Amino acid sequence: MRKNTKLIRLTIAIASVIVIIIIYQVFKPNAYTESTIITKVNKGEFKSLVYSTGQLQAENSVSINVPNELGSRHINIYEIKVSKLIEEGTVVDSGDYVASLDHSAVEEKMSDALTSLTERLESYEDAKIDTNINLSNLRDNLVSAKIDVEEKDLVLKQSIYESPSVIRQATLDLDKAKRKLDQERRNYDLKKKQDVIKVNRAYKTVEKVQERIKDIEDLFEAIDIKAPAPGMLIYSFDRTGNKIRVGSMVNRWDPKIAELPDLTSMISKTFINEVDISKIQVGQMVKVGVDAFPEKEFDGEVIEVANIGQVIPGGDSKVFEVSIKVNGYDKDLRPAMTTVNEITTNTLSDVLYIPLEAVFQNDSLSYVYLEDKPDRKQIVKIGAENENHVVIEDGLKSGQVVLMNEPVSESEVPYAGVEIYEQMIKQDSLDVAGADSLSLTSNL
Repeated sequence: MRKNTKLIRLTIAIASVIVIIIIYQVFKPNAYTESTIITKVNKGEFKSLVYSTGQLQAENSVSINVPNELGSRHINIYEIKVSKLIEEGTVVDSGDYVASLDHSAVEEKMSDALTSLTERLESYEDAKIDTNINLSNLRDNLVSAKIDVEEKDLVLKQSIYESPSVIRQATLDLDKAKRKLDQERRNYDLKKKQDVIKVNRAYKTVEKVQERIKDIEDLFEAIDIKAPAPGMLIYSFDRTGNKIRVGSMVNRWDPKIAELPDLTSMISKTFINEVDISKIQVGQMVKVGVDAFPEKEFDGEVIEVANIGQVIPGGDSKVFEVSIKVNGYDKDLRPAMTTVNEITTNTLSDVLYIPLEAVFQNDSLSYVYLEDKPDRKQIVKIGAENENHVVIEDGLKSGQVVLMNEPVSESEVPYAGVEIYEQMIKQDSLDVAGADSLSLTSNL
């Protein structure tokens, strides 16, 4: 009986071990589970892309500025307030009313000018009267001097029978009278020239005030500003970055009030970070989307890349301004609309590529996991990449299936394709040697 009991216990123990082994075999950790995602190695055209957001602007526009008359040196209005301005976005024709500047400021200048004109005219009249009086007195003195000469000459002629001393005295008196006549003539000529200059100077001041009044009248006509061309009105910005509105101050040094953009030729202004800017070149093709019309997409082209970066406000990273020409015309496009730009920086034909998520890396290697060999880390040589995919230059074949997440026991998986890594190291050494040789040659 005891032997049977021991046999039963032994049988149960053996059966338990077998069950445990079976359970372990069924539920032991696999290279990958049902949650593992797989993907195929694709072959075909590959595009390297850079994405950015931007803002639409008109490539060309006509500025609406403060009138040129405001710059007259006779007026001395250094800045003036915008008193009226039509609504932004209004479509206008050439010659249509757009804005008005502060009339009261110009009226004040006109009042001052008219007062000044009255004063200058009075001064001019006073100068003419003074000149007439002065020259009249001098002419009287000149006539008296002439008469005195004639009298002294007559006395001399009548003294020919007198004593020599009388004749001598008459001669001296005549000479003295002649000198006085010459002096009166000189005084008259000098005073006449002086008074002419004085009157002319007074008249010049009158002319200046008259010119000022004429300029102010012209400014009165110009402060009601008209559109210089047809288009849709867009407000401009002042020096502090604020939009010009009613109440804004404008001046002749920063004269733009608004602009009329040419909506048939638009560009997308965007900023590219310093990591990607080296990939951007003039002439690259772009797909331009507009947030306001997600169903629309436009072809574009990079037309300008800034050479100097600028720091983003509130950050340390630099960005570079890039201008993208939007090809074609669409009546719905408006300045300041937000754009999404997809810039094609490189296009490769007939290459292998896989999703970025399928490539794993450590400090020196890039590798993937093959579906049919999940117990190996297949070393690969990667090339260009875009937002979603990366080019595989060596290590895979078209149609192979790779895992997009690592196996549970990935740390224990050995590497395959070590020769690829060795070839990459060898090529890097050759590249460095070639660069050193080129540097040495250039130095020589």
